[in-house]
Amino acid sequence: MADNQYLSNPTSVNLDTADPRDVICYMNRSDQTYSGSLGVHVSAIFVVFFVSTTFTFFPVVATNVPKIKIPLYVYLFARYFGAGVIIATAFIHLLDPAYDEIGPVTCVGMTGGWAQFSWPPAIAMASAMLVFLLDFGAERYVEKKYGFMHGSTGGQQPGGAKHASMDAAMLTYSMSHRPSGIANHHQSHQFLHSGDQDGTAPDRLETKRHDDVEATSIDIEKEHAAETSFKQQIAAFLILEFGVIFHSVIIGLTLGTAGDEFGTLYPVVVFHQTFEGLGIGARLSAIGFPRRVRWMPWVLCAVYGLTTPISIAIGLGVRHTYNPGSDTASIVSGVLDATSAGILLFTGFVELLARDFLFNPDRTHDDKQLAFMVCSVMLGAGIMALLGDLRNRAVEKQHADFYLRQMGISPASPAMAAIKLGKMLQRRRYDRVAWTTALYAIEMRGVGVSRV
Repeated sequence: MADNQYLSNPTSVNLDTADPRDVICYMNRSDQTYSGSLGVHVSAIFVVFFVSTTFTFFPVVATNVPKIKIPLYVYLFARYFGAGVIIATAFIHLLDPAYDEIGPVTCVGMTGGWAQFSWPPAIAMASAMLVFLLDFGAERYVEKKYGFMHGSTGGQQPGGAKHASMDAAMLTYSMSHRPSGIANHHQSHQFLHSGDQDGTAPDRLETKRHDDVEATSIDIEKEHAAETSFKQQIAAFLILEFGVIFHSVIIGLTLGTAGDEFGTLYPVVVFHQTFEGLGIGARLSAIGFPRRVRWMPWVLCAVYGLTTPISIAIGLGVRHTYNPGSDTASIVSGVLDATSAGILLFTGFVELLARDFLFNPDRTHDDKQLAFMVCSVMLGAGIMALLGDLRNRAVEKQHADFYLRQMGISPASPAMAAIKLGKMLQRRRYDRVAWTTALYAIEMRGVGVSRV
């Protein structure tokens, strides 16, 4: 392997003899450059906790507290905007960073077994297939236990099963905003009493008993249908939250250990957690929880709200020893990002979009409402993609500034840096890979330099 002195002195790199891996590792290398006010970093713990928790709890509170009245379109916006957020998170905030951490053109990706295959898409595919098997296995278990076939039509299902398979969001919304129903016990009693007067009570009584047996049977079938629907929905949601929590841990560690790029990452993470929390809460509020587990949605919301702040606190604790550019950190975050991407891709397209738009027999036929739902999905995906671009620019700026410092150029003075870099290039003091990156750093700061 070529001489590795470039790790401390980039002037020693000779592109004619250097191993390509050495050059890539130099490009990917970073040091621990934590800086900034500790107080501002600590404030991020509380701000992120507040926005994550508030926006996650809001849809759950709105659908479980009858006194809170929210318009239908507000609820639909939260639900489908969140679906777009989840899908964009998988592509932009997880799969793309995984390529930067363990992809083919990274230091890790050109080392040992990592160089034998493009691992980010393989890991994402494996996690998506695993989620499919878990989801399919869970549905088959519930079907066998309760004796129902998945996807049966209304005439084949037991009484009430079709009602239980109704779009959960609309069912939950309507149940939480309707007036109390009137029991029909009084009507039955009145009907029986009138039979006593006309002499037909025995026949009427027998008929009523038969009706009561049928009603009891239907009630049991409805309970089974509701239990089936709940188990399938909560299994899908837990898989979704599992993937999101992986991502939240990485976000928290990144923000807690951030250096110069903290000022850019901070607002990006706040908005990211806001939108993602809204999506998680909207999906959770659509599940009809049985009375025995009414506590579960509140706990699941709290888990999401606490994960990123706790990770930020951990990042602050190890800020002087944790090196996000090390091979170990890159491998761990890359594998977790790719795994979470596969989970969220399957969940986003299958559980969130396909089941709501393609395979839902109770989907609305109102074109205006459907258009609103689709536009909400697109808006959520678009905003999260924009946040991903801002995040990537912040990370690239951090790396570029690191390269400039390695070359003895102050990132704080772009104009002087451009002049100094131009002179260095004329004397060929640095290889083209290193100075092209430094040039990019200067151009990011608004100073154009002609490439030589």
